[in-house]
Amino acid sequence: MLTVQNYERIRRAYYIEKQSMRAISQALGHSYWTVRKALDEPEPAPYTLQQAKVAPVLGPYKARIEQLLAESARQPRKQRYTSKKIYQILVQEGYAGAESTVRYYVSQQRKAVKRPAIYLPLEFDPGMDAQVDWGDATVKMAGETVVVQLFVMRLCYSRRTFVMAFPTQRQEAFLLGHVQAFAHFGGVPQRISYDNLKTAVHRILQGHHREEQTTFVRFRSHYLFESRFCTPGQGHEKGGVESGVGYSRRNFLVPMAEVADYTELNQRLVDACLADDQRVVERSKQSIAERWQSEQPHLRTLPAHPFHCCISREVTLNGYGQVNFETNRYSVPARRARKQLTLRAYPFWVEILAEHEIIATHPRCYGRQQDILDPLHYLPLVAQRPGAFEHAQPLRQWRATWPPVYETLLTALRRQTPNESQAIRSFIEILQWHEHHDATVLQRAIEQALAEGLSSPAGVRFCLNRLLDPTPTVAPLDLSAQPALAQIGQQPLSLAQYDQLLRGGRR
Repeated sequence: MLTVQNYERIRRAYYIEKQSMRAISQALGHSYWTVRKALDEPEPAPYTLQQAKVAPVLGPYKARIEQLLAESARQPRKQRYTSKKIYQILVQEGYAGAESTVRYYVSQQRKAVKRPAIYLPLEFDPGMDAQVDWGDATVKMAGETVVVQLFVMRLCYSRRTFVMAFPTQRQEAFLLGHVQAFAHFGGVPQRISYDNLKTAVHRILQGHHREEQTTFVRFRSHYLFESRFCTPGQGHEKGGVESGVGYSRRNFLVPMAEVADYTELNQRLVDACLADDQRVVERSKQSIAERWQSEQPHLRTLPAHPFHCCISREVTLNGYGQVNFETNRYSVPARRARKQLTLRAYPFWVEILAEHEIIATHPRCYGRQQDILDPLHYLPLVAQRPGAFEHAQPLRQWRATWPPVYETLLTALRRQTPNESQAIRSFIEILQWHEHHDATVLQRAIEQALAEGLSSPAGVRFCLNRLLDPTPTVAPLDLSAQPALAQIGQQPLSLAQYDQLLRGGRR
């Protein structure tokens, strides 16, 4: 078979050097008809197999493999023959060849019958459509490696994207992601496409019809958008956001983000989304921000109040002033305790209500069997039982982290008050001021009180009031423009005018 180099030598010799075909044939060692073929065709034709290669070991089993593949195509998708299973069947039927040979032949047969997927290019109207999907990413949070869940919403026309991280994909996180995305976009798209998420879909019906979760229906009613759900297993029906999840992970969180908490992480993601607005996307001459400017007026107006994205539960107070939720225990203020309370669990915090009034707020805990205690809730109880001060769990936890000056104040109170219980009550009285004053200001007040020898509640209160309402300084009045008034109040004082007040005249 002639190579490309052979073709070149033959053609140069004939067309440029003007040699005859016979001379070229003799010089290069090719037959006359081979030289003729090279002159008639500018380059060698691709190699084509004239006869199928002989497969002496596999050959007798090819028909059997094709039969198994045909049967497999009629089976449920997750219960079809694998290459390994076909190999095992052939071995039982006498096949003595290698497994790799069977694997190769099976892959070639599958490629031959598989049609390439072809998708329609789509075009969307401004403000009409958005897509939502979940993904995950790994970050360093508070020094630990944590896998976070990424909620992603993408406007289909402008391709503007919003990304928010959550600890879980639960319904309250799913809904709060929408609320924050709507606020980021400044409005609500008319229709949103989803996978068949359990947080939104209760049951899949025929076609695109779904029986939706009651809470999700209430949420849609609040914001007045339509929902559209993809065919199961057909994620390409919302391919824009599918690719957006990966894009956000690669471009917003590489290298791995190191953050203190979810607040910092989500602020980084918002900043990254805003920076991404300057990007010009494929098949567009405008940036995302420019297309969004024309899309935003077409979005639905946000309602006056956001939806409460929470789980609401009626809870019962236990004997330790706590309520249970998902195996964890959250404290309630001793002064506001009621037997029956309501708990609202948001993705990042928990609220406890008594008769529609919020009486406690805690960070939400996703661990198990944890005590989430606010020491301020227990101070009235400790004041009533000062003997429990050293062993009260909420105060022991707080004491491990509070400023050293608090211990100095406690020591001073014990030193000047012979009655231990009274010293503890005085200390608790000062700690209770945390309910109404910033911790930093109260710490400064304690430091000043100790420096001035005022180690008592009254002394700390005096220093606190002084910090909160310092004595104003009055600048002297400038009378340079009024010379007639400049000397008022500055005349030399004459004591003679007081002589008339003395009996018997001057002495």
